[in-house]
Amino acid sequence: MTRVLVVEDDPQLVRALVINMRARRYGVDAAPDGATALRLAAARQPDVVMLDLGLPDMDGIEVIRALRGWSRVPILVLSARLGSAEKVAALDAGADDYVTKPFSMDELMARLRAAVRRTEESVPAAGTIRVETAGFTIDLLAKRVVRDGRDVRLTPTEWQLLEILVARPGHLVTQQHLLREVWGVSRSNRTNYLRVYMAQLRRKLEADPAHPRHLITEAGMGYRFET
Repeated sequence: MTRVLVVEDDPQLVRALVINMRARRYGVDAAPDGATALRLAAARQPDVVMLDLGLPDMDGIEVIRALRGWSRVPILVLSARLGSAEKVAALDAGADDYVTKPFSMDELMARLRAAVRRTEESVPAAGTIRVETAGFTIDLLAKRVVRDGRDVRLTPTEWQLLEILVARPGHLVTQQHLLREVWGVSRSNRTNYLRVYMAQLRRKLEADPAHPRHLITEAGMGYRFET
């Protein structure tokens, strides 16, 4: 059973989320604040975290950063904050998706299914298990990236993007293909998602993110990975 940790201080919303997820056979734990959330995340090891940013004891972005210190669990932000700066801050901290309140329950459940899907093991192309570049090494089976002798922490979404690209080194992977594979058909026109996540990958992997050697943009078409 897929287990979801809901981090939200609005009891009515929590009740609605719990009812809807349990009806769909998800296991659900709920935390009203950040401290409880971090304790439950460590104890229960959820498959997905749904997180409100406006918590009574700490900002939700602090919770994201704390989780990313030891976990790659998908984090789905639920927030009434509408500004793009808040969304970018949450994604930069390690969130995998951002849903603005108010939202439809059907859309939220679709986002939850997509988050669960992204955690599934992806099958590397035949013979593609370990990829080495001058600056970093990718071990696809271990889901590990090492740069300058240190592990690089990637979110599940970043991992899925990277795995798709490195499976076809030197080949163009279109924006539409990446969006469908990672976010589903309903998000196949959201190229801003790709720009945000590719920028995050470059910051983590490239020696000069402004002039990448490995994660290359083909303007208006897509991306390719060069070793």
